[in-house]
Amino acid sequence: MISSHVRVTGLIFVILAFSLAGSSAQKQANTTEADSSAVKQVVAGYDDAFNQHDAHAIGALFAEEGDFTNMRGASRHGRKDIEQNYGNLFAGVLKSSHRTDTVKSVRFLTPEIAQMDADWEMTGTKAADGSDNPPRKGLLDWVVAKVNGQWLIVVFHESEFPK
Repeated sequence: MISSHVRVTGLIFVILAFSLAGSSAQKQANTTEADSSAVKQVVAGYDDAFNQHDAHAIGALFAEEGDFTNMRGASRHGRKDIEQNYGNLFAGVLKSSHRTDTVKSVRFLTPEIAQMDADWEMTGTKAADGSDNPPRKGLLDWVVAKVNGQWLIVVFHESEFPK
């Protein structure tokens, strides 16, 4: 009788453990889908801010200690420096620019850190002499982190495809 009771209790424990594990796995999958969508929204927010030439809105998408490296290798560190850099660009060579980023992948390194790849295309940029540049295309590679419930850009690398 005790043996039978132990088996039934053990069986109930195993069933409960598997059902909780399944529930946890489902919750993790849902969280990843929600977070993946949230990361894609950061990209969409970046495009919106860029196309409105809003340096402050772009700066707000970066972590306080974020890093930015553009296609020419110019780097900036920190939200304020990144915002100031975009302000200068929007007053100059990017004054009439428009960009579109198309997310290719979002990969979670941890539940709070993800890596994102996107193809980008930019039009309306000016050369140093003021002439129009042809449309440009390249790859965008970000590391984003969930900070206080908000996804922010920690590392921003942009490269241009060879012509």
